[in-house]
Amino acid sequence: MFELIDPCPALAVQESEYKRLLGYPPHYTLEERSRKLAESARQWYAEHGRPWIYARETEARRVAGFSSRQLHDQFRDAEVHGAMLAVVSAGPQCEEKARQLWEEGKPDEYFFMEMYGSAVVEHLITLASGRICAQADQDGMVALPHYSPGYSGWDVADQVKLWKLIQQQKTNELPGDLEVMETGMLRPKKSLLAVIGLTRHLDKATAFAKLVPCENCSLPGCQFRRAPYQHSLPQVEDVRRLQAGAYDYSPPKNLSASGLNHNADYSINLKALRKWSRERLQLIPAQDGSFEARFRYEGTTCSNMGRPIEIDYRIRLGPAAGGYKILDPLCSPAPGDVGHTFQCEYLKDADSFMRNIADEKPLLGQPLENVLGWERSRTPSGCYCDVDRRSHKWGLVYEVIHYALVQREKGTTSIDNPAPLAKLETSI
Repeated sequence: MFELIDPCPALAVQESEYKRLLGYPPHYTLEERSRKLAESARQWYAEHGRPWIYARETEARRVAGFSSRQLHDQFRDAEVHGAMLAVVSAGPQCEEKARQLWEEGKPDEYFFMEMYGSAVVEHLITLASGRICAQADQDGMVALPHYSPGYSGWDVADQVKLWKLIQQQKTNELPGDLEVMETGMLRPKKSLLAVIGLTRHLDKATAFAKLVPCENCSLPGCQFRRAPYQHSLPQVEDVRRLQAGAYDYSPPKNLSASGLNHNADYSINLKALRKWSRERLQLIPAQDGSFEARFRYEGTTCSNMGRPIEIDYRIRLGPAAGGYKILDPLCSPAPGDVGHTFQCEYLKDADSFMRNIADEKPLLGQPLENVLGWERSRTPSGCYCDVDRRSHKWGLVYEVIHYALVQREKGTTSIDNPAPLAKLETSI
């Protein structure tokens, strides 16, 4: 069976992919300080980074025990007969350097180094997929897109089970060190485990748009490409939406005097918005026209037996005349909550994890209307371990507030007598 081992893969991280992870729009050109930070991270990693790739072919029946229905459906629809178990890692050097930069009080350098490590991981899995495609083509087969625990439809807790399978199936040692904790967290964290299905039925694979690997694979210059690149799979890590102004958004022309769009297209359905704004939101007006918004999120950890989490949001909004500018967004565990202490990132580094939650202030200083243009990843998991999950929840809170204020402006509801602080359930 085919086994791929590369202890020193050649890196060619595309600037477009790096910019995407940094949060810049596609047409943006890195200049001056951003260019210097990006090149510094790239050069440091080229000198000190130790990336590696490992993949091993196995029988399809070996992956039948995973919890992902989407994975099972893909394998069934494509009549998969085999699979590649893949592991890629950027090594520990990048995250160690990023941690050092943070401790030195260099948040910009830290951010660029963190995101370059993520770009390396995405490049490595793309490179591994390309090589597997090449081998599959020689054997008269087709390789499906890679799929990993933590992606939509696959519980991250299956990392442990996938890791055990890789350990059982490998015939050679991995090119680098990797540890999978009981929670499913990887160490080094800039790593990825993946499954890539193999099928002899090209017609079966291409009959399903989501199963055409070439449409998801961004590897440039591939001689085995059967279809144009159209869309990407979920990102390994994505903090694009934390940066103010890091997206293109043109406000609609027909706005109220406050700047709110009364015909907004929300990511949440209207029935849920009505319920949450009525029962789960406190909006407290002040004499100067500003507001204090209070929201409590109730979720569960992704692992550790699904322990409950309660997180409080408090956002100070400017007056309507200024577009309800977001002045002071705060997020912290609710009084008495212990669930947050069982999350993977808290167990790894509690102080750093709590600082991240406290320091992240998305859309700070921007009008509330801008939440409608905030293109964030949908990651409805209840935990707060990564920035995607935290940004998803921030976006939901902002949209509920936006909706409630629009209804107030329309005169369809009143928020002058706020209801008791309410809870946002995990069904969101």
